[in-house]
Amino acid sequence: MRTATCLLSALALALPAITGCKIPRNETGNLKTAIDNYYDQRPECLWTNSVQLPQTFDEDDLAHVRQFDALASVGLVQSVPLTRMKSATVHKPAKMYDLTDKGRANWRRDPSRTGYGNFCYAHREVKQILHNTQAGIEPGAMTHVSYSYEVGSIKDWADSDQVQEAFPWIVRTLHSTGTADENLVLTKDGWKVQSASTKPGTTN
Repeated sequence: MRTATCLLSALALALPAITGCKIPRNETGNLKTAIDNYYDQRPECLWTNSVQLPQTFDEDDLAHVRQFDALASVGLVQSVPLTRMKSATVHKPAKMYDLTDKGRANWRRDPSRTGYGNFCYAHREVKQILHNTQAGIEPGAMTHVSYSYEVGSIKDWADSDQVQEAFPWIVRTLHSTGTADENLVLTKDGWKVQSASTKPGTTN
């Protein structure tokens, strides 16, 4: 009887190796790091499309002037007053905005268009891995991950009242939380996000 019990115990311990259900060591931590790295390269930015700097706006172009004056208030751009000639007899006061040293340090350049870029202020960070499918330990293995997230790595200038008034979507973004799914593939350099599909988020 004792011999049979010992054989059953040994078989139970060997079963995971026989069935091939291998899970990478510290898998949850590795998956979290991979997703965080992915969104670190895909931050939240002020504009949907990149903008050009330097740029000049008439002072009565209130929508643009308000935004860029807010960025000037936190030291990202500097403004220079000037006069634009609309015709031989019509001159209009205007402002030219260009990057400061701080602005250049925060400017995310658009590699496809010279002189264009964006100001990015935060990015998604994983709060918790909720579930992931089992995966192997060899390159090419895949896993489907569900996780909860929040927005972190927030730039100090994004907390400015003037900036948030000029760019009201910043407030919604900074307080957003939600859940999402990612497909990850194991490469020789570790886990990498292969595709992403965000579920509708909730706002606290």
